[in-house]
Amino acid sequence: MKKLLFLALAAASFSFASCDSPKENAQEDAADRVEAAGEAKEDQLEAAGASDAAGDQAEEAGEMKADSMRADADAKDPQ
Repeated sequence: MKKLLFLALAAASFSFASCDSPKENAQEDAADRVEAAGEAKEDQLEAAGASDAAGDQAEEAGEMKADSMRADADAKDPQ
């Protein structure tokens, strides 16, 4: 009986530890918008006839900024 109770408590503690705060979710949503903007910029550059390298650089810059924002959100709200 004690083992069953211990397993239930352990499972519950893992589920609470994985929850994000509303502030962290907002920062991650902002990072998603930055990443989407980078992809849109890439599409605009390619439609305008720019080289693939220029479009790839724009997308990569957006991804790097978004990754940085997500890492900051995780660091500021460690749970």
